[in-house]
Amino acid sequence: MEQQRESTTLGMWIFLVTEIMFFGGLFTAYLIYRIQYPQVWEYCSRHHMEFKLGTLNTVILLCSSLTVALSVHAIQMGQKKLTALLLFATVLMGLGFLGIKSIEYHNHYLEGSVPGAFWHMEVENPDGTHYPAPHEYQLFFYLYFVMTGLHALHVTIGVVALALIGLWAWQGKYTPEYHNPVHITGLYWHFVDLVWIFLFPLLYLIAGK
Repeated sequence: MEQQRESTTLGMWIFLVTEIMFFGGLFTAYLIYRIQYPQVWEYCSRHHMEFKLGTLNTVILLCSSLTVALSVHAIQMGQKKLTALLLFATVLMGLGFLGIKSIEYHNHYLEGSVPGAFWHMEVENPDGTHYPAPHEYQLFFYLYFVMTGLHALHVTIGVVALALIGLWAWQGKYTPEYHNPVHITGLYWHFVDLVWIFLFPLLYLIAGK
């Protein structure tokens, strides 16, 4: 049993390293374009990022990391029902995160800051006049939607996994001696939270809000 636990934990860490490398490529592209177009990045962050919604989502994910950590501790103590309840609470917070993110996406659609066919964003001049946003403004939102969209996909996968693990925990399938699925899924969820901790300042705090 101990060998299985160590093997699955190692496998999860290897998977998370590959995910870090994947997001690292996106962060590198972000850095390159931010250096090239610093004023564009600041303008988009200041005028088109939903700072309050992004902050609320950050708080939600931080709280969800706490409930996941508590669920691992609870199953180690043999508290199966509490473990399930904590996992279900994490699922609800994950769904709340996705709901808030969908509101943000809808707002971007309404203001025309979705790159491609729906793009009709305008930039405000100092004198109050407006003009169509140049191509480099789309670069910011291409990266925004790719990075946050992939993160939302990971959140969705985590929500499904946590819901299943929570259900099985409620049914009593895990014990203090065997609770590796709870631990492994918790590691994945902490990774999801960590990625958002990087995304939030990179996208929402550029303008020094």
